[in-house]
Amino acid sequence: MLLKAADSLLVIVDVQERLAPVIHQRDQLIARMRWLGEIANELHVPVVVTEQYPKGLGISVSELAGVIENARVVEKIHFSAVQEPHFMDALDEIKPKQVILMGMEVHVCILQTAVELQQRGYQVYVVEDAVGSRRPSDKETALARLRQAGVCVISSEMAAYEWLHRGATDQFRHITKNWIRG
Repeated sequence: MLLKAADSLLVIVDVQERLAPVIHQRDQLIARMRWLGEIANELHVPVVVTEQYPKGLGISVSELAGVIENARVVEKIHFSAVQEPHFMDALDEIKPKQVILMGMEVHVCILQTAVELQQRGYQVYVVEDAVGSRRPSDKETALARLRQAGVCVISSEMAAYEWLHRGATDQFRHITKNWIRG
């Protein structure tokens, strides 16, 4: 199933001040999250941000401030965001068919959220170049398990082009000029 901007919700999972510094390839991952988040904002794809126990792990990193300024932020204590009533309230309001996940840590919170979303009937996508863990082996294992569970593993550019759907439009020219070629 291809992504459609009108059916999508982008979820940024736990990219927080005290967690991010220990994530493998942190800077590259956050750059890809910001890139895809900015495109989502341009294409009016709703964004929800989760923050795992912000009292202990801090708020979302400042590098994502522009992306999440209009997003709904949900505090959580469960690893799976699905277990948080405020997260499910956001999904009930937005009514997405497709949920795209990026963030930290892929082998814990993203994996558990993805599996539970899929069990509830959502089409779930995990953005491989915009998810991370402290150890590369945990990321690799999580991505393999997600694939085995039937979750679609995609790249950030796949998401952007699927949301765009076609070229030769003003929207396509604007996005490619400012994000893809720029």
